[in-house]
Amino acid sequence: VQLQASGGGLVQAGGSLRLSCVVSGGRFSDFAIGWFRQSPGKEREFVAAINWNGNRTKYGDSAKGRLTVSRDNAKNLASLQMNSLKPDDTAVYYCHRPPNAWGQGTLVTVSS
Repeated sequence: VQLQASGGGLVQAGGSLRLSCVVSGGRFSDFAIGWFRQSPGKEREFVAAINWNGNRTKYGDSAKGRLTVSRDNAKNLASLQMNSLKPDDTAVYYCHRPPNAWGQGTLVTVSS
């Protein structure tokens, strides 16, 4: 299985970005998808997750109220909509398919 994350970039504080994760190989709808992030010098942190059919989601404390995870099983696509971005959101964002498949990460930089 391969995961390809995209959509990162440079944005000003208060702005928005939408990250995408395309999964190839395996049966996409059989698995939950998670998003994690890692900032320089910090451990990888849980951001959000969505179950196999999209009717249950879970968010890390840093994401609540600002980030929304979604999926389109017909397109093998998971998305992370990020609003009201803060400089502390600067990190490499990774998508994850349990148990151990990771995308390559996409860099999000939020300027103050």
